[in-house]
Amino acid sequence: MKNARFLKKGITTGTCAAAAAKAAAIFLLTGERVKTVAVTLPAGKSVTVDVAKTEMTDGAAVCSVVKYSGDDPDITDGITVRAAVTKTDGGIMIDGGEGVGRVTKSGLDREVGEAAINSVPRGMIRGSVTEAAANYEGGFNVIISVPGGEEIAKKTFNPRLGVEGGISILGTSGIVEPMSEKALTDTIYLELKTTRAEGHKTAVLVPGNYGADFALKEFGIEKTVQCSNFVGDALDYASDLGFTGAVLISHMGKLVKLGSGIMNTHSAYADGRMETLALCAALAGVKDFEKILACPTTDVAYEIIRDTKTISVLMERIDMYLSRRVNIKTGAVMFLNKYGVIGKTKHADALLKEI
Repeated sequence: MKNARFLKKGITTGTCAAAAAKAAAIFLLTGERVKTVAVTLPAGKSVTVDVAKTEMTDGAAVCSVVKYSGDDPDITDGITVRAAVTKTDGGIMIDGGEGVGRVTKSGLDREVGEAAINSVPRGMIRGSVTEAAANYEGGFNVIISVPGGEEIAKKTFNPRLGVEGGISILGTSGIVEPMSEKALTDTIYLELKTTRAEGHKTAVLVPGNYGADFALKEFGIEKTVQCSNFVGDALDYASDLGFTGAVLISHMGKLVKLGSGIMNTHSAYADGRMETLALCAALAGVKDFEKILACPTTDVAYEIIRDTKTISVLMERIDMYLSRRVNIKTGAVMFLNKYGVIGKTKHADALLKEI
């Protein structure tokens, strides 16, 4: 809730694309213009989506869905996502058309040259048209487009990430959850309070499931508190609640921001990942440190600096900002999925032994 009312959920661009594709496949195969379609979400539940327009264009069935973002501030709210579906001999081919970006840098979800339609939305689109096929034994060609998407993308991080010409079709759950900062920080506080009451003296903070899974697999830590993007608030709460220490276990993509003192890691507040890494690389004596600024992800950037002292410099800076934030002992562990632990602050090992 926010301001005494319930916040409304929305749907992702991936859900919109899957709904449009399913409606178009139905129209193509049966001639029926449906007003709504049910889309199966990755978790197995379904959501009903309105279909705004249905037409036949150049031999393709084309359906449109208007994105609804609920109460989450989203630049894509109200955009139209279209799917043009044609028959093929077999298989399901998915590509992007007008307003859908193309990947120009490696390290993203899709390969260079492919449409920026991420893996989960692709799976949803494929599943949706399969549901519509019934007894049809042929295949489909699905083209997803977003009128005006190229202009909208200029106001996003896409150009910097290496996606050109339009927006990305995204979504891991299919649903847009409304962001209520007060509700999130209250939840973090309550979870930390409960953890302290259970007798834990060292708080183990993770941004999300990636960190929690890594903490369990790498260190056998079962009790973690998810702090989302609110690292600074979580540290404050840990200090106020009487924890003697706090250790943050995080993927490099989040943790690197702390090297510039960014304690709210949401991209809406600040990014600075590559700038921070480039600074640390320069301080470590890396000659071609400016190449980092062109990297789309921290995974890609790490390949440039992995054999240098850059990470050591970064962890020293993170340690400095953590210790400035609170008076309790703090530490941080940074990892990458490919390499595991790649960096620790000076108190991290000691804190891990105390858990």
